[in-house]
Amino acid sequence: MSGARYRALDSLRGLLVVNMVAYHALYDVVNIIGVPMEWYTGWPGYVWQQSICWGFIFLSGFCFRLSSHPVRHGLIILGAGVLVSAVTYAAMPSEFILFGVLYLLGLAGLIQCAVWALWSKLDWPPFPAGLGFALALGGFFLTRNVPRGNLGFEGLALVPLPEQLYQWDWLAVAGLPGPGFSSSDYFPLIPWFLLYLSGYFLWRMLSPRRNVMKMLKPGFAPLAFVGRHSLLIYLLHQPVLMGIFLIFQALPG
Repeated sequence: MSGARYRALDSLRGLLVVNMVAYHALYDVVNIIGVPMEWYTGWPGYVWQQSICWGFIFLSGFCFRLSSHPVRHGLIILGAGVLVSAVTYAAMPSEFILFGVLYLLGLAGLIQCAVWALWSKLDWPPFPAGLGFALALGGFFLTRNVPRGNLGFEGLALVPLPEQLYQWDWLAVAGLPGPGFSSSDYFPLIPWFLLYLSGYFLWRMLSPRRNVMKMLKPGFAPLAFVGRHSLLIYLLHQPVLMGIFLIFQALPG
């Protein structure tokens, strides 16, 4: 694993964080203040939200080998996901989050660590990066709708999956939610782990090219700072935003 700092990646993560905060701020404007925004609740808002999620997951896979302590990092992210679940369950049951994006990123990192350790122990040759990227990204698009009951992408449903696969809530983490499962933020391993893997394989493709990696060294300092503190900002931004808007709503006039 490499401990090198690539500030361009920090900056990109920081840009995603800024977009995430802005998206959630508008969520509070629409749902707490009650200001209607058709573009936000329609397709443009959905595309914005998905681009943020895709970016975080893909970038996390790309940066997997850059962590000096990937197991510890995965456990911290997973623990943060458990914390979010506990807080939302206790304070906002209607917004309960189970198997959200932090669960995904934590589990994905730990699975990658396990696979990497096993692969190294068996002394197998590296899996071809280009093939891995193509298979992972193609698999993501093919399985995007698995949690909805079919193979396909968004509005394109190719093959319906057997209903028998969706009978147990505990399989929701894999992407097969049962009839009683509910979460306001849901990112199961299928399909999202495949997007994470595509980021990892892209890093495998680019990392031997020193000129490319050298281009990732500089970054935009303010965004890089935000990117380095993305987890803390993720955990704190929504309570802060909701508090601000609730105070605003309570003001006279």
